[in-house]
Amino acid sequence: MKNLVSTKWLKENNNGDMVVVDCRFDLQTPSYGRDSYLKEHIPNAVYMDMDKDLAGDVKEHGGRHPLPDLNEFKSKLESCGIGNNTRVVAYDDGEVAGASRFWWMLKYIGHDKVYILDGGIKVWIESGYYLSSDVPKKEKKCLDINIDESILVTVDEVKKSISEEGSVIIDSRSFERYKGEIEPIDKKAGHIPNAKNYFWMNILENDKVKDNKKLQTYFEEILKYNKVIVHCGSGITGCVNYLALDEIGVKSKLYLGSWSDWISYDDNEIKTGE
Repeated sequence: MKNLVSTKWLKENNNGDMVVVDCRFDLQTPSYGRDSYLKEHIPNAVYMDMDKDLAGDVKEHGGRHPLPDLNEFKSKLESCGIGNNTRVVAYDDGEVAGASRFWWMLKYIGHDKVYILDGGIKVWIESGYYLSSDVPKKEKKCLDINIDESILVTVDEVKKSISEEGSVIIDSRSFERYKGEIEPIDKKAGHIPNAKNYFWMNILENDKVKDNKKLQTYFEEILKYNKVIVHCGSGITGCVNYLALDEIGVKSKLYLGSWSDWISYDDNEIKTGE
């Protein structure tokens, strides 16, 4: 598993040459992540807030969690002690959604030395490892940004890919939301035409990411496509499928605005049912 590290590995390597980032969040309770971090966290971890650090201001288009100003994001990373050669490990409660969003964002700005704690803080606690409430002070580092546009797509490219031979669009939301039976967050229900549903939580098993053999089986139908676009509701849980595909060597692109961006355009077609 090239993007994941175990709790045992992190405990043995959690030192001054590494920055651990707590990415816990709850869309329904915005204060959950920071409150949980301040109560207790993995030793030496810093905190990144989903709404304040990993997303920018919501506008007419761009979805519910657009990218933040990248210069501000860069400054925050540097203040956390993340430089060009810093190894970074992100974690959340174990569902890997928050950690995957942060992981993808570092990949997007060209920082490849970033990993995700498999099982998150839940497995860390189950392993009997120590938690801390101390907020560490990090020495500011220098981080260069080298944007990788190859892992991001716009709404226009998604539109083009709907009928493009060799392309596939993956919808990472629950099957009920995909079919349009329910929509607890966004204003319109349904899915992008021709999108295939791969619920992001299906890549997990016993609180960890499935092994590569099982991921290969799960995504077997996707392997035949040359171009893979992943999305979700607002560019968070889609990063989980992006991570899983990367684990098995499938390079995909993230439609960051996702469903919440798609429905912001009145002329975009919406499908319901299977």
